[in-house]
Amino acid sequence: MSDLPAGLAKPAIRALTNANLLQLEQISKISEAELKQLHGIGPNAVKQIRNALEAKGLTFSK
Repeated sequence: MSDLPAGLAKPAIRALTNANLLQLEQISKISEAELKQLHGIGPNAVKQIRNALEAKGLTFSK
């Protein structure tokens, strides 16, 4: 079961699925720069993911 943000665009969901990043905890193990390199991840998706991470007390890796 995924805990990705509900309003995430389909290209962003596909990009995360293809990278096997289905949980916020998994995403917290990569840097924001690495996330931005995934095809389909735009500024809005990064913002939504950052907010979702913060809501769970997580951050991007440094």
